Amino acid sequence: MADVSRIDARGPRFAASITAVLLLVATLLSLIGVSTQRQDAGGEWSVSAASVAERAADPGFLLVLVIALLFVWGVAAPRTAPWGVLYRRAVQPRLAPPTAFEDPRPPRFAQGVGLFVTGIGLVLHLAGVPWALPIAAAMAFVAAFLNAIFGLCLGCQLYLVLQRAGLIGRRGPAAA
Repeated sequence: MADVSRIDARGPRFAASITAVLLLVATLLSLIGVSTQRQDAGGEWSVSAASVAERAADPGFLLVLVIALLFVWGVAAPRTAPWGVLYRRAVQPRLAPPTAFEDPRPPRFAQGVGLFVTGIGLVLHLAGVPWALPIAAAMAFVAAFLNAIFGLCLGCQLYLVLQRAGLIGRRGPAAA
């Protein structure tokens, strides 16, 4: 059985690359969708006037929803999440053996942060808040892009800050 206490550090960057591409497309779709349109010049926002069903049928919303579900999968069952499985089965065997490993908890936490950001955008979009969906998708895209290109995982950094503050992760010894 694989050691789940550490993971190949290249795997999360691979997943972030695919996620960044999906989020870029989602951002563009949400920019041309109902979220940013006005009914007439200077009039009411189209998203505010649209029904919940019309908001939910927006292509940008649907793609962000799929991405949010992938984030749920990454948090709930990271070993079976699609991008990790694809990396381990198709990409990793073609690479040199890993030389850098990392704790899987920060990347898993980062998936939760991505879920939170996209989830807020989805909920606000359904509530009729203009620009909420493209802003949330763009914020998640920036985070995924930074991880994919530069190896800077913002969610992982947040995890470490919260861990140092004693809010999550390892705890100090229990008081006697």
